Amino acid sequence: MATLTIRGLDDDVRERLRARAAEHGRSMEAEIRAILTSAVTAPSGLERGLGTFIHSSFADAGLTVELDLPPRSEHGRAVDFSDEPGGSDREVADA
Repeated sequence: MATLTIRGLDDDVRERLRARAAEHGRSMEAEIRAILTSAVTAPSGLERGLGTFIHSSFADAGLTVELDLPPRSEHGRAVDFSDEPGGSDREVADA
């Protein structure tokens, strides 16, 4: 195994790492190892899909909210595929 030395680490970052390690019940060294391993082994956002990437980013930050969406009560308007400017006067039949 390799040894890595990080110089010039801000005291605030060090304190946050210490607190995070304590939350996970491990040493700072073990916490940093876990963070680095996760950073280089996790698939990038594009490999997982943008929506999944955004969701996991918010979830990792503790920002999750479940929304109660009302059922749809109306159908969308009909789409006019005619080539005429301004549309067609023909009625669109329901499929």
